[in-house]
Amino acid sequence: MTILVANDDGIGSTGIRALAKALSALGDVWVVAPDRVQNAMGRAITLHKPLRLTQVGRQMYSVNGTPSDCITLAVGQLLKGKKLDLVVSGINKGLNLGDDVTNSGTVSAALEGAIREIPSVAVSMDGQKQFRFSVGAKVAFEIARMVMQHGLPADTLLNVNVPDLPTSKIQGMQFTSLSRRRYDNPVVEKMDPRGGKYYWIAGEQVSWNRKKHSDVDAITNGFVSLTPLHFDMTQYSALTKLRAWEPTLNKRVRTLHQSS
Repeated sequence: MTILVANDDGIGSTGIRALAKALSALGDVWVVAPDRVQNAMGRAITLHKPLRLTQVGRQMYSVNGTPSDCITLAVGQLLKGKKLDLVVSGINKGLNLGDDVTNSGTVSAALEGAIREIPSVAVSMDGQKQFRFSVGAKVAFEIARMVMQHGLPADTLLNVNVPDLPTSKIQGMQFTSLSRRRYDNPVVEKMDPRGGKYYWIAGEQVSWNRKKHSDVDAITNGFVSLTPLHFDMTQYSALTKLRAWEPTLNKRVRTLHQSS
């Protein structure tokens, strides 16, 4: 079994090393991660500068790019021709809940794997300055073992969030839906020593449920949250409703043809 590990916290993160070590019991682990922190990069890819793979250890490489770049280079170059059985991204310093999944480099690395039809998992941990990576690694190991045994549904990745608790206090694991997440007062204005204004994007997180059994509910109650994510973002109920606009829109197109 060949497992590819990535993250958005960078190759020097303690979390990725704990994850790689735990997963080595399941197969042959390769680590490809950004050479520096790349938080909140989403699925950004690098198009306007050359990318470099730099070996920093046995089967461990850094990339001067984004988390998505790391998966692209690993699959398309470093491990080209090798069958990959699993992609695991993490362990991220901080949760990736609700709407934050669209910003997350951790989730996007797993998304790159899923797009390539490789079973893929993103793992994030609650915490502040200190993180219980040993706990997260144990959780990731158990989930990875299940995924390797049973696979995942097509076009699906698994977004895992682990509460800031010792193993003995974790209540269990729950499959969940995405919550909503908003940031109150998201822009903080400051003044530099020369009197010029500058801004930090920050704010206090406010979360609430879209439906019952959300990821926020699970974390709040001491459970590991496992949310299956589907990368087809089409809103099918809206698609059905909006198709009623087609006759009017097409009539207006014909009018434009006549006037040109």
